[in-house]
Amino acid sequence: MDTNTATGRRVSLDVFRGLTVAGMIVVNNPGTWSAIYRPLKHAEWHGCTPTDLVFPFFLFIVGVAIDLSQSKRKQRGDPRRALLFQVLRRAAIIFALGLFLNGFPFFDLATIRVPGVLQRIAICYAVVAALNLYSGPRLQAGLAFALMFGYWVLLDFVKAPGSWFGNLELPGTLPAWVDRGVFGPHKWKPDYDPEGLLSTIPAIATTIWGVMAGHWVGSWRTRFAEMAGLLACGLAGIILGLAWDRSFPMNKALWTSSFVAFTAGWAAIVLGLCVAIVDVAQWRRWATPFLVFGMNPILAFVGSGVLARVLGLVPITDAGRQVSLKTFLYEHAFASWTEPKLASLLFALSFLTVCFLALLPLYRRGWAVRI
Repeated sequence: MDTNTATGRRVSLDVFRGLTVAGMIVVNNPGTWSAIYRPLKHAEWHGCTPTDLVFPFFLFIVGVAIDLSQSKRKQRGDPRRALLFQVLRRAAIIFALGLFLNGFPFFDLATIRVPGVLQRIAICYAVVAALNLYSGPRLQAGLAFALMFGYWVLLDFVKAPGSWFGNLELPGTLPAWVDRGVFGPHKWKPDYDPEGLLSTIPAIATTIWGVMAGHWVGSWRTRFAEMAGLLACGLAGIILGLAWDRSFPMNKALWTSSFVAFTAGWAAIVLGLCVAIVDVAQWRRWATPFLVFGMNPILAFVGSGVLARVLGLVPITDAGRQVSLKTFLYEHAFASWTEPKLASLLFALSFLTVCFLALLPLYRRGWAVRI
């Protein structure tokens, strides 16, 4: 098996993971939210942009890693009970890190957001890793389809109070109503939360499709067969998503079933291309920056979130007005000499570079921070 010799990890998987984390950091940290290139924005509601692919890609690669890691430990003879305890422990830590990011630095318990990106990752990881310990590929694939079709039926035939059947518009969607009732003020926006409770159900299906890709990657002796299977399945997922979009529109905030199929399809294709380029063709020099992020993805995400919050809170007096350190850097280092959208992107890329330089020493020493 092709690995990163310093860590014993599959290089193509770390490249895919690193691409995803780098994408998360870039789209989350523009110089200003008022000037962003369209592909770097989320869809306003229905639809799917390149930015909307980033989070499902991360859940997909979580699924791939679950299968490959657990397969090795099962072969080694580790007891399932011990593996399950480790899964639950890790999920709890990831969930707690998400709460920490949501509250940092003030930790106002009256309004702190409970859902979040890391919280969804933790839930999906816990459910799918436990499922993978006690079931096989057929049951897992069947459950993924059941979750997708069940969610479609649920949103079509169960209405929120005061709404109508099949309503997919705010504030009347069923997931939004559930989030308002469960989380109250502890959500991202007054009407809904994009990482809310009900929409986590199809997100679990996204993670299961990652596990299925892990089964495929771990079952073939040749990288070419891995690549071909991933590309073929990815194309099928994209076609299914586009067809389903006509009756159940793609929507990241609702994590609709068409969104699951479409994004999992693209994830499989990008992973297949990583296998082709990194493992089959052995072109790896270009991928070093992504390996840096891929080796420590949670640390990169949490660290970048803390840094962004600090930059947004440190006050600077500039020409008689008080602005944040982030605004000061954006305006003077970038917006002062180029147009706003390009300046905003250059700020995000510079922010990414700072995160890369912070993680580089860990990569050079082969250190992966394990949770």
